[in-house]
This record gives sequence, C-alpha cells and structure tokens, in this order.
Amino acid sequence: MQAKRQPAIRYTITPTDPKAHRFTVRCDIPQPAPNGQRLALPAWIPGSYLIRDFARHIVEIHAESAGKAVALTQLDKHSWHAAPIGAGATLSVICEIHAWDLSVRGAHLDETHGFFNGTSVFLRVLGQEDAPLWVDIRPPQHATDWRVATGLEPARGEPGSARHHGFGLYRADNYDELIDHPVEMGRFTLATFDAGGVPHEIAITGQHDADIDRLTADLTRICNWQIGFFGQPAPMQRYTFLVTAVGEGYGGLEHRASTALLCSRRDLPFRGMTTMTEGYRSFLGLCSHEYFHTWNVKRIRPAAFMPYDLERENYTRLLWAFEGITSYYDDLALLRSGVITLDDWLTLLGKTIGNVARTPGRLRQSLADSSFNAWSKFYRPDDNTPNAVVSYYAKGALVALALDLTLRRKTAGRVSLDDVMRALWTRHGLTGVGVEEDGIRRLAEELSGHSLRRFFADFVDGTVELPLARLLAGHGIRLDWTAARTPSLGVKTTAEGELLRLTHVYDGGAAQAAGLAAGDLLVAIDGLRVTPTTLEAMLARRQAGEMLRVHTFRRDELREVSVKLDAPDKTDARLSVGKTGEARVWPHKESGQRRA
Repeated sequence: MQAKRQPAIRYTITPTDPKAHRFTVRCDIPQPAPNGQRLALPAWIPGSYLIRDFARHIVEIHAESAGKAVALTQLDKHSWHAAPIGAGATLSVICEIHAWDLSVRGAHLDETHGFFNGTSVFLRVLGQEDAPLWVDIRPPQHATDWRVATGLEPARGEPGSARHHGFGLYRADNYDELIDHPVEMGRFTLATFDAGGVPHEIAITGQHDADIDRLTADLTRICNWQIGFFGQPAPMQRYTFLVTAVGEGYGGLEHRASTALLCSRRDLPFRGMTTMTEGYRSFLGLCSHEYFHTWNVKRIRPAAFMPYDLERENYTRLLWAFEGITSYYDDLALLRSGVITLDDWLTLLGKTIGNVARTPGRLRQSLADSSFNAWSKFYRPDDNTPNAVVSYYAKGALVALALDLTLRRKTAGRVSLDDVMRALWTRHGLTGVGVEEDGIRRLAEELSGHSLRRFFADFVDGTVELPLARLLAGHGIRLDWTAARTPSLGVKTTAEGELLRLTHVYDGGAAQAAGLAAGDLLVAIDGLRVTPTTLEAMLARRQAGEMLRVHTFRRDELREVSVKLDAPDKTDARLSVGKTGEARVWPHKESGQRRA
C-alpha cells in the first residue's frame, strides 16, 4: 500500500502596502510538530555567497491557530519556535516584510511592481522541508492589470489554481524548489520563444524601448546552442528570464528554471540598431552566463552544497570552476552560436586578461582560496581588495581557457573542456551526486589520460602566472601587451562632483610609496587643482620618474607628499589573429558549426 502523502503547507503572499514596500506572508502548517514547531528564514541565497540575514527585514511576526494567538519565541536572529497546539489543528505564522532591495537577491515592492526571492519571504518549516507546498500569490488592491512571471507551476486541479502569468495558487514539491523560483508581478513586457523544444519567456520590468524581436532572436540562438552543448533533453520544462531595466545597474542570479537579471535600459537592443553595442553584448553575456548555470551549479553542484545549509556559510574551493568555467563559456557561447564575431570575442577575452593582470591580488591569493573565502573577502570588498583578492570569475575564466587549451594540446585535440563539462553533467548533474573537491581534476585526468596535478597546483591552488600567450599561439591567436599612455600613480579613483577620491591604492605603486591611502581626497598637483577631467591630462604631460608635489585631504587634514611617477604598466591585452591569417577557434564538436 502506498504511503499517504503529507498535506501541503500553504503560503499566501500579498503586497498589502506597496507605498510602504510591505508584503504580508502567511504560512499555514496543517501538521505542526507536536512539541512545537520551529521555523527559520534563510540567512543567504544560493548563488550569492554572503550571509544576508534576510530576517532583518521582518517588521512584525506572530502565530495563531483557529483565530487564537499562539506563543512565538525567537531563538536567534532568523529562527522562531511556536508553542504546541492541539492535535489536528493548523498553525499559521504571519509575517510583515519590508521589501526595498532592488537587486536580484532580495525583495522589492512599490506601486509599479513587486519582486521577491523565496529566501527573503518564505519561512522554512524545520523538519518539513520535503513537504509539498502551495503558494497563493495575490495582487495588490490597487492593481487590476498586473501579471505574474515566474518559473513556478500552477497548482492545477486545486481550487484557486493560477494560470500562467496570473495570480492564484502555484505549487512546489519541496522548500528547495520553492525558493528556487523568483517571482515578478506588475506591468511587464512579455515575449516568448522556443529553444531546444522548451518554451522560454522574457519579462522586462521598467521603462524601455527594447527591440524585442532582436532580443528573442539572439537569446534563441544562445539557448539552442547551450542545450545542444549538454545534449537533449533540456533539464527544465520551461524557462523564464526576469529582467528589471533601470538607469544604472548590472547583475544576475541563477535559478533552476529561470534567472533574475538587472540591467541598464540603454544596454537593451533598440529598433534600428545596426551594430552590436558594447552594452548589449554585455547584457547577452550576462544572459548566457546565468543560463549556463542551469547545468553548471544548479544541477552539477559541489558536494559541499548537497544539500545547502541555509543557516550558515557553505565552504568549497570549487567556486572558481562553477563561476569561472561558466564565465569562460558565457562569451564563448555567444561566439559559437553566431551572435558575436571572432573579433568581438577576442576583444572580450583581451579585456578579461587585462583586468586580471591589473589586480595585484592574483599574486597573493589562489583561486581555491578565493573560492573558499568568498563569504568573507570576495563578497565584502574594501579598499585593499585588489591587493589581496583575485576574482574567481575573471581569473577562473582564464584558468578554464588554459585548461581547455592544455587538454587539447595534450590529447592532440581528442579531449577538451567540452568533454569534461559533458561528463560532469552525465555523472553529477543527471545523478544528483555532488562534485568532490578534487573531482574536476580527477575527471579531466581520466578523460585525457594525462596527469594534471602540476596544472592545478600552479594555477588553481597556487598563484603562478598563466602561460596564455603560448597556449593561444597554438590556436593562431597572438597576445600582445601594451602600456597605458600616461605614467602611473598606482591608484583607482572615483569622482565626487568636481573632486577626486582615492578608492584603491595598489601595492608597490607610486602612491603607496609616497604614503597616499584609500579615502584620501586628491586636491592639487604641483599647485594646480585636480578634477576628474584634468587628472589624466596632467599626467600625460609628465614622464616616468618625475616628482610631483601632491596635496590631499585625509579626513579634514591637509597633507602634502612627493610622488615619483612610475612607468605605465603593460597591462592592456590585445588579441589578434596570428600571421597565418586563421584562428583555430575550438568549436563544439557535436554542434556541426563551421570553424570561425
């Protein structure tokens, strides 16, 4: 006899006061624990490795049963205990949540739209995480023309079941699924397309003039290529791009069947656009990155994430692979799908190489350590971050490139990183078995038949410089380094009106040697006022080795120091097709695409 399934826990979320940015969330638990039910709100959201303490946004919380109050005791910063109630009674816990985080991680509500991730609004019923769930998504009172965009599926067959894009009842098989489907509600632009036999949609919130036909055509090519890369069938039955267009913004967060994206509205394509703008190319790269995560990190996951512990940090040294390899393939997918040209791709790759070269932290922190310390360093940047931290996104992408080229060289083209990724999908993504900390190295060694211990020791666990020029030359691509046009102060600045603030002072640079520090306000050079528009012109008239008399304010104290200018560093990377006139760009073997 089949066991009777546990009754569904029901959540009801209502935008009760958009002007005050407040959601009311009710959680009805039909079978609370007999000795009292514990509940908790996650401390972080998978994909963004920083403790966020979402419970700090709870304005008010209480419990009741059959209309009578139930004692609710807070246990720590994000968990509560509800007192026992009678057998057969339903426990209800009601929260009022402040939603004013316009990002891809949290919740945001005003009179124009509402957005939320489940980690920000849905209490976890401890001990019942595997129970089936219903979510009743309700509209605000003032809105009669709002719609819903989400990867959640309607609770078909249940009273009040929603239709796609409508308010009403949705379902999730468990809590992990519930929090992996962000929700957008409001007056958004909606477009649909098919990729790999899977319905896809893109919902754009915010004012924009996007050429939707161009956007969906490009996304179709990118998504088709990625599905073909990993092989049919696709791991989702439907996929949703949730885009919030703002004046200035950039970010994305992956989910199992959707992604939340934040972009500048000028980065979207416009009608009559004849060339690929840098902003639009960047936006497509963001879409490609988050879509690739559908396989790499949402289903191919580190063993340390099996399952997620939502109350504390989850440490792994593999973020370089899950973010860095994804960063390698995001732009490569644009090239392989034909959305950008080879010259475009070489330009993007050159920028990544240059950005990493300008980061002194690459010589101090390994990729493995950057991954492990993401919780305390990478996601908590400060004035010293460039000197002490390396990005597991950017350098991770370059190590992925180097690993790909190394595998191809060692095996005469028989094995590539493509093969490693497809093997990871077969052995881990499809099976749900987590990747061990040394699993990627061991798998690459198995497929290639060659030891990669030195490669991983130098470039993943160590800080040895990558031999990119040599590796790229083997594919007909030349790497050249050029210097900036002006001598170097060794600083990064930000404009504050007509003033310049030093935000970073690089190790070993001229400014650090002279005693300048992050936070100093740059006032004058050799007695002339410095502004954001004049600094570069001033330096362009000087030579390396010259002495400058520099005035700054540190706090409210005027200081004068002498700075000896450094020669400009050769950190601008330029990639070009070599003398043979042909770049042997590594295509996906099964794609059937011609070589670029």
